[in-house]
Amino acid sequence: MKPDLFQAPDYYNIDDLLTEEHLLIREAARDWVKRDVSPIIEEYAQKAEFPTQIIGGLAEIGAFGPYIPEEYGGAGLDQISYGLIMQEIERGDSGVRSTASVQSSLVMYPIYTYGNEAQRKKYLPKLASGEWMGCFGLTEPNHGSNPSGMETKFKDMGDHYLLNGAKMWISNAPFAQVAVVWAKNEEGRIHGLIVERSMEGFSTPETHNKWSLRASATGELIFDNVKVPKENLLPNKSGLGAPLGCLDSARYGIAWGAIGAAMDCYDTALRYCKEREQFGKPIGQFQLQQKKLAEMITEITKAQLLAWRLGNLKNEGKATSAQISMAKRNNVDMAIHIAREARQMLGGMGITGEYSIMRHMMNLESVITYEGTHDIHLLITGLDVTGLSAFK
Repeated sequence: MKPDLFQAPDYYNIDDLLTEEHLLIREAARDWVKRDVSPIIEEYAQKAEFPTQIIGGLAEIGAFGPYIPEEYGGAGLDQISYGLIMQEIERGDSGVRSTASVQSSLVMYPIYTYGNEAQRKKYLPKLASGEWMGCFGLTEPNHGSNPSGMETKFKDMGDHYLLNGAKMWISNAPFAQVAVVWAKNEEGRIHGLIVERSMEGFSTPETHNKWSLRASATGELIFDNVKVPKENLLPNKSGLGAPLGCLDSARYGIAWGAIGAAMDCYDTALRYCKEREQFGKPIGQFQLQQKKLAEMITEITKAQLLAWRLGNLKNEGKATSAQISMAKRNNVDMAIHIAREARQMLGGMGITGEYSIMRHMMNLESVITYEGTHDIHLLITGLDVTGLSAFK
């Protein structure tokens, strides 16, 4: 087991833009990753298993709903704090960050924002503590980038709703106690429903044989005449804008998280190129290796500034969906490019579990696709700058 020697790059002294609280929160998350994630994550990725023993630690560092008010069990932090926590967790592993993102932005966020007081008090404290884990049901077998075409439906049966349908590619599904599920009513209007594992007809078969996010639990959600109590309908928002609002929060976290993966690949490559010798000198002395490293740190710095500015806009309530899309697309693309370049710098060693790079590279193939694909986010920016929709 190799020690975690990670040192975060900060080429433009961006730490000077952060508050003392931000720095303390980030250090707590970084220390936890070094202690509890790095030593085990390669083993769990090889086994294709999520390390459930880390759930308590994720809760302790505030990774579950950090921006949820303290009265509901959250930490009451700002959006930059949320981003920094996601950055540090994804530096450890994208799959672990996915678990935290889903819990925070796709389960706790809609219950807090679209739910009523009774729902907030019932679910949020248990989700914040990790006693309950949650998942988010939007993507379906036949509907990914076109969620409005969803086929999952529910009927009003008088004293309850009857839910039927299926969702797939659902992080946390195999062990979640709660699912926030998006379905159409009889008029075709999209609503959110809180489904609990104990409800008859609800099952969550696990997805196997993944080459990406192997240390994350992925599954399906199957609804076979599930009776959902009427009080489990999220009352404060309906329509496609409701789940898309959740995705905005998740995409924002991803924009920060991807920086963590990129930092880890860069730091690994930088350290390796100083130690590895060929032709009688460290490979870091060769121009092509320096070119790769110089480009890596440049792109990381740009992504850091983009995320920091977006965090301030989020704190001020000014961040648009299109701005979030730009940051998610740019920063994940940046990270996957750095992972590929870093892998080449390590040569054959880059594909082994002795280093984190290949795991990050495989994980990022999922991150660049989920929560809106790379190309869809490009078209969102295109729509925003032209006012002309390429989706019609």
